Amino acid sequence: MSETVKTKAPKEPLFSKKNRKLVIDPLEDNNPVTVQVLGICSALAITVQVEQALVMTGSVLFVLALGNVVISLMRNLIPSRIRIIVQLVVVASLVIIVNEVLKAFLPDMAEKLSVFVGLIITNCIIMGRFEAFAMAQKPWPSFLDGIGNTLGYGIVLVLVSIVRELFGSGTLMGFPILGDKVEGTGLFATDWYANNNLMILPPMALITVGIIIWVQRSRNKALIEDH
Repeated sequence: MSETVKTKAPKEPLFSKKNRKLVIDPLEDNNPVTVQVLGICSALAITVQVEQALVMTGSVLFVLALGNVVISLMRNLIPSRIRIIVQLVVVASLVIIVNEVLKAFLPDMAEKLSVFVGLIITNCIIMGRFEAFAMAQKPWPSFLDGIGNTLGYGIVLVLVSIVRELFGSGTLMGFPILGDKVEGTGLFATDWYANNNLMILPPMALITVGIIIWVQRSRNKALIEDH
């Protein structure tokens, strides 16, 4: 009488090709802002300064990466009919933590971002990843998915904020770059450029995002065919 030998399936490496793709794809081919067109409101609202864009990216990274893990761990316990409510409770709790940390350690930045930190709760990227990915995947892939999508989101925010701050205020991270040659301010003091106040208005954020989308899709024709 023969006995059937049960063999365990080999564990997938933590940084397998499949897992690496979860981080790499959102950086360009499946970018949440330029391809999925999500999270545009942040690009319009808080990209006047690079520092604000970096802090917002860090805040979203904490909320999305940790939130994905929490939702993944709870996915088999959440009744389907209340899953959206549970997801909102999770993201709201994490956003409260972020808001309190900013108020404690970066009060000036917390004041500048003001209500926009609270609006992370309604960020389409976060709720979308909770629903489309974390509810069906294990914690580790969910964590990587959160990192990848946040990095893709953050890259766009930082690019937009660099353009707006540099040409709108003549600074980067608060340091003078472009300036008035007569006054002698700025790393590249010039007499041919004056700060363009139009750059710090919300319409220029939308125009800048549009240019980034155009450049990306002109480089990758597959995106045009797929969308």
